[in-house]
Amino acid sequence: MRMFKRTVCVAWVMGATAALAPAFAFEGTPVNPENTAIPVASSQPGTAPALKKAIPAETTTTSLTALQYAAEGGHPIAQWRLGRMYADGNGVVQDDLRAFDYFSKIANAHAEDSPSAPQAAIVANAFVALGRYYLDGIPNSKIKRDPERAREMFSYAASYFGNADAQYDLARLYIEGIGMPRDFRYGARWLGLAAQKGQHQAQAMLGQLLFNGEKLPRQAARGLMWLTLARDSAAPEETWIKDSYNRAFAKASDDDRAMALQMLEHWVQGRRD
Repeated sequence: MRMFKRTVCVAWVMGATAALAPAFAFEGTPVNPENTAIPVASSQPGTAPALKKAIPAETTTTSLTALQYAAEGGHPIAQWRLGRMYADGNGVVQDDLRAFDYFSKIANAHAEDSPSAPQAAIVANAFVALGRYYLDGIPNSKIKRDPERAREMFSYAASYFGNADAQYDLARLYIEGIGMPRDFRYGARWLGLAAQKGQHQAQAMLGQLLFNGEKLPRQAARGLMWLTLARDSAAPEETWIKDSYNRAFAKASDDDRAMALQMLEHWVQGRRD
């Protein structure tokens, strides 16, 4: 499988530069303490809206036969749609290997597309999907667990395409030491980049680390701010995020809660401007 051998090298150069960007913003100053829960504020979503913009509405209702025809013709949207259908078992029998093959076609054909190209979000998402398959492997198939290969996929999507999901996945590899030595601070920087883009899982993990002072200087107010944003975007099944927020809020001082609220207001205002 070709899988963009040359372009992976570019990712490491770009990734090293991107990771140097400041991970945290909105210092904030204390305001009058408020002994009430920090209100829910809508954070800007991450990758999903870009995918929705990249995929025409009619694609979601296109017949399976038409999608397969378009995919065979090299249409990346059709390939991505089929990949997701087989990955999720949506309208077809779930088949991870077929999903992997569709995502691979996208990666092989479009790895060097401009990050501003209309299909860029789909290409980046395909890299993320491939990385997650390599992270665990596909049982009873040629795709074996390969954390190093997963890191290459995440790194490329994170640095070249600036994909927030890839940045979050890459951060987890560094923080947890999966397939490489642990590098907590480097992972935290990737978390910061993803969190700033509205990736709610990154916001939750970053919030936990900052609030608890785990391997990072403790910043309780900023951690609570990130956890509040993550709580707003968490899916019902992501109870770990809501539990993390509840634990942090219960432990936070009145000053921490007040400062977190002020930071939250700055965040929301900054996203609107």
